[in-house]
Amino acid sequence: MHTPVGQTRLVLASASPRRRELLGQLGLTFEVSAADIDETPQPGEPAGAYVLRLAREKARVVALRQPDAWVLAADTTVSLGEALLGKPRDAAEARDMLGRLSGRTHEVYTGVALAGPGAGHSTLVRTRVTFRALSPGEIAWYAGTGEPLDKAGSYAMQGKGGFLVASVEGSPTNVIGLPLGETLELLARAGVVLPWSAS
Repeated sequence: MHTPVGQTRLVLASASPRRRELLGQLGLTFEVSAADIDETPQPGEPAGAYVLRLAREKARVVALRQPDAWVLAADTTVSLGEALLGKPRDAAEARDMLGRLSGRTHEVYTGVALAGPGAGHSTLVRTRVTFRALSPGEIAWYAGTGEPLDKAGSYAMQGKGGFLVASVEGSPTNVIGLPLGETLELLARAGVVLPWSAS
């Protein structure tokens, strides 16, 4: 699909298939240009500040390559108390994370940033997720499926990992990787033409 004449291109600064799918479901036309940045948390950095910093940096890096486009970036992490649970290195680390989350409530934070011609916008979204009390067999089985390996917190609520979740308070799409309502608000504020508002 081509961007209508007079409209600024939209670029998604993410290699995440989940973010591409969520954005694509809304009928938005966009390109993909992933950002490669250092995602190491700073000492003592709170979860919200961490994901906002990374989202803004991803948007900035890609916007330098795409100066005539609006660049949308996001970063998600799972917070259990003061611990940040990113993507597990292997199945053993996934089992450890799932064991820590079992029967407890954690928070999913996503920073969303939009960088474009002469302006930038960003927002932070937090969702509380409560896990069922999981048996060792459930944890071992799920970790063995391979699904947790590229997911913050070692689970995919929209996939097999849906059985782990007892309740969600807040944006469900935030837990999947891109809070759609808040993202659409950023795009609208920047003047990006949304499918239902196009003339």
